[in-house]
Amino acid sequence: MKYLAEINIMPLKALLDPQGKAVKSSMHNIGYKTVTDVRIGKHITLDIEADDEAHAKQKVNEACEKILSNPIMESFEFTLKLV
Repeated sequence: MKYLAEINIMPLKALLDPQGKAVKSSMHNIGYKTVTDVRIGKHITLDIEADDEAHAKQKVNEACEKILSNPIMESFEFTLKLV
């Protein structure tokens, strides 16, 4: 079966997000004073073949842990859809 994985990778809350801080500052400069925080991450989609949903989740989780994210600095979450 074919699955679509939608993965969101974000910097850990405890770490400084320089991109997010720069965007927040720019937003304040153009009048968006009510924005209190900005965090910038990555959104990745994968098409994956697997026998079942459990196997697809395992493959996506391994890809996130080994290749797509840096576990020291980032967290990830994902959803799967059958396509």
